[in-house]
Order: sequence, then C-alpha cells, then structure tokens
Amino acid sequence: MPDLETEVIRLSALPTKKASTFDVRPGADQCSDIAQTLDLLGLRKLRFHGKLVPDGKRDWRLVAQLGATVTQPCAISLAPVNTRLDVDVNRFYVSDFETPQAAEAEMPEDDSVEALPETLSLTDIMVEELDLALPLFPRADGAEMESMQATEPGKKAMTDEDARPFAGLAALRDSLTKPDE
Repeated sequence: MPDLETEVIRLSALPTKKASTFDVRPGADQCSDIAQTLDLLGLRKLRFHGKLVPDGKRDWRLVAQLGATVTQPCAISLAPVNTRLDVDVNRFYVSDFETPQAAEAEMPEDDSVEALPETLSLTDIMVEELDLALPLFPRADGAEMESMQATEPGKKAMTDEDARPFAGLAALRDSLTKPDE
C-alpha cells in the first residue's frame, strides 16, 4: 500500500463532553494512490465526514458518511463502469473489548464493535470502508455472459442440462413409474 497522508486522531486528546467532527477530502494525488491500492480505474469525489461521539467514560462511537465515485472494470467486458457510493459508517470503540483466544470463535451480533485504540487513522477507516462498499462484480450496461463449452478434442462438450444433478434421476423415476390401472 502506498504511503498515504493520514488523518490520525489521538482519542485521549478529544473532549469527552461533546462530539468532535471531522471532514476528510483527499486530493487528486491521494485519490490516485487509493485507486491504485484498491485496483480501481478511477476514484473521484471521495469524502469521509462525521463525528466521534464519547460514549461513557472511555468508549467512543464513530458515526460518519462515506461518499465516492469509483470506476472499475466490468466483470464481463472489462469496459469502465462508474458507480456512485454513499455509505453510512458506524463503529463503536470499547475499552473493555475482549479478543477471543480460541481457534474458533462465534462472531458477535454487533460487528461494529472494536477494541479502543490509542489513535485512530481516519484515512485507514475511509479506505477500508470504501473497499467494503465496492461492487464485487460491476457490469457495464448490456454486458452479457455468453455460454462457453470446452472439452477434449473428439469428445462431446458437457451442457448446462448435463450438469443438473437430478436430471438423470427424474428421467429414471419417469421410466420406472407406471400409470395407475
């Protein structure tokens, strides 16, 4: 990951009686670095703004909005696909967070709860939330997946109908059933 200019906040330096607001708007160079990191064709209008709200004596809530226009390659044709993202971000940082020590652990109901860090990198949170919000398989208008069949030379290619696991059983059932007399 390229070195990004980060907006780092020391939580212990924030006032504990009121919310602290932030507004991160990366410049063109930083957007280009983020686009390269996330394998995007382009990234514009990136903004991450919100507030850090004290919750009790030591816990914090991050309530924010992430907005961006991303350009990704179409999953089918590789043509550029523009997508506007507007995402609500909610995270809860708690001082008494316990990390499960077992090899297998059950996921907590609230996946927005995290351990309270000493510092918070708003840029890192912004990039992580952007990555999570990206469409997994963007499609350009009119892009259609064509069927493809491949097999060894001299053999018949397998069709979608051949791949249906119960098609053969249905045919067998139909051949074994006799009409009621």
